[in-house]
Parts: sequence; C-alpha cells; structure tokens
Amino acid sequence: MKAYVGTDSESRAGIARKRAPTVRKPSSTWLLLTLMAVAPAFAAPPLPIAATDVAALVAAPAKGSKVLALWSLDCAYCEENLAALRAYQRDHHDVELVYVATDPMTQGEALEARLKRAKLEDVPSRAYTETTPDRLNFMIDPSWGGETPRTLVIHADGTRKALSGALTPARIKQLL
Repeated sequence: MKAYVGTDSESRAGIARKRAPTVRKPSSTWLLLTLMAVAPAFAAPPLPIAATDVAALVAAPAKGSKVLALWSLDCAYCEENLAALRAYQRDHHDVELVYVATDPMTQGEALEARLKRAKLEDVPSRAYTETTPDRLNFMIDPSWGGETPRTLVIHADGTRKALSGALTPARIKQLL
C-alpha cells in the first residue's frame, strides 16, 4: 500500500497524510545500563588471596589453560611480563589470565595504580593477605623460591609449567 503524499493545498486544507513511523531514541537509563554491561569487569582493586583460596586459584581450568602471573611492586621485569601475557591472551581466548601480586593487600592502592598506569587493569588480580608470603608461595607452586616475575601455566589436563624471569614471545609460546 502506497502512502498518499498530497499537495500543498491539500495539507493546508487539513487533509491528513500518512506519516512515516517515528524512531524512538534510547533513554539515558538504557544507555547507562548498556555501558555498565560492557565496561571491563575487572577494573577494580586486587582481591585478597589467603591460604584457603589457593586450591581454587591453582585448580585446572575446564578447558584451555590458566596462567598465573606472579609479580610484585619492586620487580624490574614484572610490568613487561604482565603486558606480554595480556597481549598473548588477546589472541588466544582459551587462556585464562590472573595477575597475582605477592605484595600484601595493604598495598592494594599502589597495586591498582600500577596496573592502571600500565593499562593492565582489565585482568582479574589478586594480592596476598597472609603475613607469611612464603607459605602462599609454596602452596601456589612448591618448586618456586619466591622470585618475581614468575609465570605458572596450568593446563586443563592438570599439567603445569613454570618459568621465572623475563618473558619473550618465544618463551610464552614454549610455556603454553
């Protein structure tokens, strides 16, 4: 069915013309909710990790690999490693990445600021709550002496690989 457009004289005479349907603009509430839904889910301070949380942290993923990037505020290579691992993860969606700071939760603001400054705050992060970090270090990786950076890869089949020191793309590929 064609819409009758009419002439200028008909519109002045009050003859109604069919109007095109109007498009409603989204409400500001709808826009706000949409933006909240697509915002990075982990742009928040690190979550505390205690001895009781370690078993879940080091559990094998259902599929793919889980990478624990262990780091600290006083580490020279840690930021580069975190960025390299994040870049790898962007191209490999089957990799779950978690940053684990060996610094205490009392340093939470500094940890969060460091990750934001490096534009790495979109990855879940944890920080130690225990007053004895060596205990958590051993629980996470019994072969680890506490040096940072440390990368622990846990595959879905339960196998593990670990590496201390600076990462290169070749070393990341070797780990994963």
